[in-house]
Amino acid sequence: MTQNIDLHKPLEKEYLSCIRCGLCLSKCPTYREYLTETSSPRGRVALARKGLEGDLTLTPNLYEQMYACFDCLACHDICPVGIRTADIVLQMRYLQEQTDPARWKGPLFSGLLSSPSRMEWATLPLRLYEMLGIRKLVYALGFRWLLPGKLRDMEAMLPHLPQRPLRLILPEVTEGEGRHTKRVGFFLGCAQSLLFADESAATVRVLTRNGCTVITPRETQCCGMPAMGYGRQETVLAMARHNIDVFEKAQVETIVTDCATCGSTLREYGKLLSDDPQWAERAQAFSDKVRDISEFLMEIPLVKPEGTVNARITYHDPCHLRRAQNVWKEPRELIRMIKGTEFIEMNDADWCCGSAGSQLITHYETSLKVLNRKMNNVKETGADIVASGCPGCQMQLNVGVRRHRSDITVVHPIVLLDQAYSKKGK
Repeated sequence: MTQNIDLHKPLEKEYLSCIRCGLCLSKCPTYREYLTETSSPRGRVALARKGLEGDLTLTPNLYEQMYACFDCLACHDICPVGIRTADIVLQMRYLQEQTDPARWKGPLFSGLLSSPSRMEWATLPLRLYEMLGIRKLVYALGFRWLLPGKLRDMEAMLPHLPQRPLRLILPEVTEGEGRHTKRVGFFLGCAQSLLFADESAATVRVLTRNGCTVITPRETQCCGMPAMGYGRQETVLAMARHNIDVFEKAQVETIVTDCATCGSTLREYGKLLSDDPQWAERAQAFSDKVRDISEFLMEIPLVKPEGTVNARITYHDPCHLRRAQNVWKEPRELIRMIKGTEFIEMNDADWCCGSAGSQLITHYETSLKVLNRKMNNVKETGADIVASGCPGCQMQLNVGVRRHRSDITVVHPIVLLDQAYSKKGK
C-alpha cells in the first residue's frame, strides 16, 4: 500500500478491541451460508487489521472479502464491545479507491448517478421494454425462461415500470388537503422516481391527505449510498452538499423519504461532514429533519383510513430502516390500522433478504442463498402480500416470488394505506 499521510483509513481504535467472541457469527448472513471465517464479521475485522498493520498485503482478494459483506448492520447490534464491522468494511473499500481507483467508477457515480436527467435517459430502454409490450410478450410466450439464470433474475427484479419518471410529473409543490399543518420536503429517490413511481406518488397523496404541503425539489441528486458502497467517498460528500443546499432553499420543517436506503444515508450527512467547518452545522441540521414516511406518519395526528384492504400481510424489515434508523414498529402499526388486514409476523423478519443494493449482480450465488431463506419464511406465513419499505428489498423479493413461482404480491406499506384512503378494496 502506498504510504501517504493523507489516506483516509480505519483508525486503530475502531478495530483493535475486537475480542473474537464470535457472537457476530450468529447474525451474519454470509457466515451462515458458508461457515468460513473470512465470510464472518470478525474475520473481516481481522483481515482489515492485518492489512492495515502491514502483516498482510492489501490484495484484490483481501478487498473482495470486504465487498462480500452485505452491510446489513446485524453484527453492530450484537457486538458486546461496539465494533462496527460494516463501517470498517466501507472504509476499506474507500481505502482501495484511494490507492488503486477503478476507472469505471468515476463515470458511473460522478457522471451518471449525480445527474437525474442522465439516469432518466439511461433507463429509457427499460421503460420502452414495458411500454411497447415487449415484456408482456416475453412472459406470455415463455421467452423469459430462455434467458441465462442471472439475466432472468435481473429482469425479475424490475417492478411494473412507469411511462415517465416521477420527477418529471410530480409538481414541486403539492398542496395539502384541509387545514395545512406542516410544510414537508419529500426526498424523491432515484429508484422511486425511475422504477417505483406509483409508490412515491402514493406517498405524496397520503401526506397531502394528512394536511401536509409537500415540496419535492427536482434538483435532488442520488442520496449517495451506491457511491459509498463502492468506496467513492468524495462523490458521496459532493452529493450530500448538493442535497443539503437544495432542501435549505426549500425551507421545510421535515424531510420525508419512502426509501429505507435513502433515509439511512441522509441521516448520515451530519456525521459524514462533521469535519467540514463550512458544512458541519448545516449537515447536522439537515439530518435531524429526516424521517422515514412510516415514522413521520406515526408522529402526526394521522387521519384514520376508512377503506378496507382484505388481505393477509407480512412485513420484511429493510436492514437500513430497522437497524440504521431504528424504525420497525411504525410500518407494522400502519398496516394494522387498515381495516380488513390480517398481519402475520414472519420468522426472522429482520434478517437480510440478500439484496444489499447490487449483490444479486456482483455476488449472485450468495445473494440467492440468502434470498431463499427469506422466501421460505415469507411462504410459511401464508400471506397474500409481503410489504417492505425499501425499493432494493422489494426488487429482491420480486426475484424470490418469481423464482418460487408464487402469487404473493410485493408492495410498500404506503401503497396499502393509500388504497385504504381511496376506499379501494383489494
